[in-house]
Amino acid sequence: MKKGMKIVTYNVNGLRPRIQQYGSLPKLLDSLDADIICFQETKLSKHDLRADLVRAEGYESFFSCTRTSDRGRSAGYSGVATFCRVKSAFLSNEVALPIAAEEGFTGLLRTSNGYESRKDECPSIAEGLECFSRDELLKADSEGRCLITDHGHFVLFNIYGPRAVQDDSERIQFKLTFFKMLERRWECLLHQGRRIIIIGDLNIAPAAIDRCDAEPDFEKNEFRKWFRSLLLQNGGRLLDVFRAKHPDRKGAYTCWSQSTGAEEFNFGSRIDHILSAGSCLHGEENQEGHDFGTCHVAECDILMQFQRWKPGNTPSAVSMFTRRQSIEQVISEERVSPLFPSHEKFTSTPENYDSKASQIRVLGSRSNANILPSIVAKKKSRHGQGSQLTLNSFFQKCTRSETSDSSSADSKICQTDISYSQTDLNGVPSADDESGPSKDCRLNAIDNIQNEGHVDACDSDKEKRKVALQEWQRIQQLMQNSVPLCKGHREPCVPRIVKKAGPNLGRRFYVCARAEGPASNPEANCGYFKWAAASKCKEKGK
Repeated sequence: MKKGMKIVTYNVNGLRPRIQQYGSLPKLLDSLDADIICFQETKLSKHDLRADLVRAEGYESFFSCTRTSDRGRSAGYSGVATFCRVKSAFLSNEVALPIAAEEGFTGLLRTSNGYESRKDECPSIAEGLECFSRDELLKADSEGRCLITDHGHFVLFNIYGPRAVQDDSERIQFKLTFFKMLERRWECLLHQGRRIIIIGDLNIAPAAIDRCDAEPDFEKNEFRKWFRSLLLQNGGRLLDVFRAKHPDRKGAYTCWSQSTGAEEFNFGSRIDHILSAGSCLHGEENQEGHDFGTCHVAECDILMQFQRWKPGNTPSAVSMFTRRQSIEQVISEERVSPLFPSHEKFTSTPENYDSKASQIRVLGSRSNANILPSIVAKKKSRHGQGSQLTLNSFFQKCTRSETSDSSSADSKICQTDISYSQTDLNGVPSADDESGPSKDCRLNAIDNIQNEGHVDACDSDKEKRKVALQEWQRIQQLMQNSVPLCKGHREPCVPRIVKKAGPNLGRRFYVCARAEGPASNPEANCGYFKWAAASKCKEKGK
């Protein structure tokens, strides 16, 4: 019985926090229990590639990092990484170990980790891309969005597709060019008779079934139309592996809004994909009804065991006047997708799917398959760092020990056996120059002055504390009264600030504090919105 190959795709939204979550890189990789693991959005620059982030015993790793900081993007805002499991780094015949690797897809970047790309496949400019200028090609490969590994029986593309909002014409054009170039690279490989697997976060939900709140014109978007045009059922050459196995499954999402806690109600979209193309390995002359994905993918689904959201961890409205402990749990957009292709006739048993100790075995016949897994891991809140003290901590009451010490000092001053110097600091004659009655009057006067001063100081402190407490309570009540209640649940709203460029940039508003979800669900966000009465929030330093 031969072991099948398992491939996982996972948008980690930062590789470092995922490694921290699992304790180490090897533990993270082992938890996914796959032969090939493709990460997107690693958020690492080349300077960040330390051993603890890139090396794991039993795996070969390949990285592509952002090479540009255009439009204020940091050097580590995207990035992809591919880890391939091997029994030994010196054995080249392991099925998961690639025979060649390439950073980017244009042919202009150096090969990864010392692997030499084959000369007939990787010229100075990749075949099929000669119609693009060198500058266009370098720009497409400058954001660390693609890794290619050649595994002999198939070529694997690990892709993190660009995101482009509706009114950003520059990024829309970049995204169009990026995918147009990729499509040509795929076509050239298929023309050469190669089999390809395209895996990763493409940032495209192709059809209405792949989006929670799709509008009637949802599928008219140019990127969605392009995606669907590539598929077999529409005359293209690519197989959407998940939809091929689950054509009618709804709610199969891999991405959720991190700002609205939408994962609680599975209010998201399917933008992570595994696509395949090329002939099957049966070697039959008549290939009708046969293709690589249909014949050799055994199982493919969303890994729900890695789901981030758990009951009770939904962000909610929090008093602005409590200590800044864990007041917000971040819902990140993280996705994972597994695929089980094979270099021969591989199939696998679903019961072995999420067991780290078990293996994928080959059965006598082909079984159903599925694609994407969604992961989500709770980001740990930072405890003990920068915690804000309550205002009352600045107005501590006098402790009993302090009062006791003061009283003791005062009593010592009243004693008649205190010796004085010839002249005190104020130039007043010392007690030694005075007769007995005068000396007693002098000491009584000093005693009265000291006691009265101490009482006045304590009264003043008490009055200050009282005034401060009253002012604090007044501010707190004022702020609490200014936070509106949402109409759907009559609960305090949460404040937000407009960050998008435009006339409302910096303006405050209030929204329902509950997680985003279907309008039909009364437990989900009710959609309440209200502008704050105050003026725009000014940015620091301006």
